[in-house]
Amino acid sequence: MHDLRSVLESLEKNDYTNQRTFERIELSVPAEIRTQRGNTISAMTREISRHGIGLFHKGAVSLGEVTVKLASETREYTYQVAIEWCSPCDNGMFFSGGRFMGRPEAGA
Repeated sequence: MHDLRSVLESLEKNDYTNQRTFERIELSVPAEIRTQRGNTISAMTREISRHGIGLFHKGAVSLGEVTVKLASETREYTYQVAIEWCSPCDNGMFFSGGRFMGRPEAGA
């Protein structure tokens, strides 16, 4: 997780015009992606909106439905996410993004 965080912090922000439909906020917290095949991938969130999430992780993630877990000090949130894109960046790392498929489940 430390390696993911340090690589993410070292990447420069792209200088582009935001043409997105929904406002996103930057969010950099540890996450876990569980694929349809049952593999678990450590990740960091990049941004989140009411409708979707951006992720940063090592290795490609297949398009389709995954489970994403985020945890705070007091709760764990589980989201069903439809990964809609996955693009490589440096050092075997990938950016991906998807839309939420349902409301998050919170556990204490």
